[in-house]
Amino acid sequence: MIEDWIALSLVRGIGEWKMKLLVNHFGSPSGVFKATVTELASAGINREVACNIKNFRDTSTVNRHLSLIEKFKIKLITFLDENYPANLTTLEDAPPLLYVSGEIKKSDKFAVALIGSRKATVYGKLMTEKLATGLVKNGLAIVSGMARGIDTVAHTSALKAGGRTIAVLGCGLDVVYPPENKRLEEQIIENGAVVSEFPMGTKPLAGNFPTRNRIISGLSMGVVVVEAGKNSGVFTTARCAAEQGREVFAVPGNVSSKMSVGTNILIKEGAKVVLDLNDILEELHLERAKETERVIPELAQDEETVYNVLTAVPKHIDEISSEVGYPVSKVLSILFNLEMKELVRQSAGKLFVKQE
Repeated sequence: MIEDWIALSLVRGIGEWKMKLLVNHFGSPSGVFKATVTELASAGINREVACNIKNFRDTSTVNRHLSLIEKFKIKLITFLDENYPANLTTLEDAPPLLYVSGEIKKSDKFAVALIGSRKATVYGKLMTEKLATGLVKNGLAIVSGMARGIDTVAHTSALKAGGRTIAVLGCGLDVVYPPENKRLEEQIIENGAVVSEFPMGTKPLAGNFPTRNRIISGLSMGVVVVEAGKNSGVFTTARCAAEQGREVFAVPGNVSSKMSVGTNILIKEGAKVVLDLNDILEELHLERAKETERVIPELAQDEETVYNVLTAVPKHIDEISSEVGYPVSKVLSILFNLEMKELVRQSAGKLFVKQE
């Protein structure tokens, strides 16, 4: 029963490894609670923890968890359940319990993690959007941590492209973090899943995030680091991915950019370089979906001139004006027309990129 799983997870001294050991040995959490201290000890549990199991009486906390699970419509998936994520079953340190909002499908085993800095640059956001959109169009789900910056863009881009996305939290599912992502979390639940191994009510403490990172990588076929500073937490996820036998990818960046130091270091250490979507698909031995060739609408001469100097790398309005030789006011008018034709996109700070 669900209350037995919750109760066992709350026993002092019971970690993930011991919990799985006991449940496998006695067949179920209720079997664990029915066992004697001697029987528990014979299963490899020390006497102190065995006594904690036999003396557990905190039914009020268990009932509070049950109430929150019902209130937030949470599903509790155990490592014994058939719908436990397939990719996690291969991990020795896979969580015995997963709290889930939304739905995890069997097809979600075809997933790629997109992660990066909370202080994302325009370049990082554009690359994340481009990769997330391409991966989704090729039938892959996007996994990330719903943090500010790259994670948020990864989830948002996957949803915008009509795909599935999974967010792995470092807190309980009744805690929205960061708070500004409340609406995004609701959208993810409708088109994927929000998951956590942490009990209801768990706050987003700093120590929780390195722990949850192994789930991000574990749910994925590969991990793509888009941007990262020198001391970024993404190194933890990359290390977990490597230990789990997952592919580690990194998007190269300007060597003078602080937000590209981490990705460039990962490449130096052996991460696969990602210049475009094909680099990921080929390494994962996935065929690229056939795309309909985009038809560029007929452009006026000045529109074509401006369009041809744009690239996937953001350019400032002053730079564009200088390259084409038109006044800034005229270039802005032309860019507006190109935006209406969905050929150009503007980012903050009067930066423009070619819409692919």
